[in-house]
Amino acid sequence: METQIATKWSIDPMHSEVQFKVKHLVISTVTGSFQNFEGTVETEGDDFSDAKINFSLDVNSINTNQAQRDGHLKSADFFDAEQYPHIAFESTSFTKEGDENYKLVGNLTIKGVTKPVTLQVEHGGVANDFYGNTKAGFEIDGKINRKEFGLTWDGVTEAGSVVVGEDIKLHANIQLAKQA
Repeated sequence: METQIATKWSIDPMHSEVQFKVKHLVISTVTGSFQNFEGTVETEGDDFSDAKINFSLDVNSINTNQAQRDGHLKSADFFDAEQYPHIAFESTSFTKEGDENYKLVGNLTIKGVTKPVTLQVEHGGVANDFYGNTKAGFEIDGKINRKEFGLTWDGVTEAGSVVVGEDIKLHANIQLAKQA
């Protein structure tokens, strides 16, 4: 039996983005992103099934296009970036569910709390860039309840409206670069 050699991939941050959406006052949506992140993927052969995925976000790189809100999100009310500077994800399974679709299951750690999450992944394909480097593209979507990860600040207004919704929609466009 022939042994497959593991292929290592790393995230190309110049061609990747990580975003989140959350309801504000439960009537409109605020979109934010993380500017700094890194990750690796290890595959057996050319198929991404059963890939091992590790991913980390720099909490201090959060950006909602509003400096005061970003500061509040970094504070102990939310992410407590001083004590918990990273959000981490480690896959437990990556299962093909169709031609381009995968189900990604793994452990997400936010603010010292680790919970299993399931994300939907669409594989955009594999191509070589102008320099001959092999790249692979993925679009990832999911939803988490922020309160399950200790992000419990509600900030109820005087009129009784909740300022921040519980559900956080996650979206990432990730381009991987195959390592030599």
